[in-house]
Amino acid sequence: MLTTFKAVAKKLPEGLLVESSSRGFKIMIDEPEDMGGTDKAMNPVETLLCALGACQSIVASAFAEANEFSFEEFHVELEGDLDPDGFMGLADVRCGFQEIRFIMHFKTEESQEKAEAFADFIEKTCPVGDCLANGVKLVKSGVVRH
Repeated sequence: MLTTFKAVAKKLPEGLLVESSSRGFKIMIDEPEDMGGTDKAMNPVETLLCALGACQSIVASAFAEANEFSFEEFHVELEGDLDPDGFMGLADVRCGFQEIRFIMHFKTEESQEKAEAFADFIEKTCPVGDCLANGVKLVKSGVVRH
């Protein structure tokens, strides 16, 4: 059974600042000043990296016990490469990330082999990672003019 998640992104009057909301929670998204923004918040691709890391962190915590894996602390370092010239229309290159790399850090007494196996489980179970690795169909459902 599918569950539908919903969000709204609203451009604010100042610079490139956007207020995004879902289920009553809000986050601000912007661009650095050298990209035309006001640098008051992360940009969309930084937010995407954060979403991936957060999803991996949640999966690690939610499924550790079921996988008989214990850890005291967990964090993920993420980085991605993209060529801004594609986004700016200055070159015929992909607009988005060409690669995202991440390192999972566990503070644990478990073996390296068991940590790597659990990291593989996290990677295959994380919904955000699945969307990025396998793509997701984007459907423009309409355009409304007010």
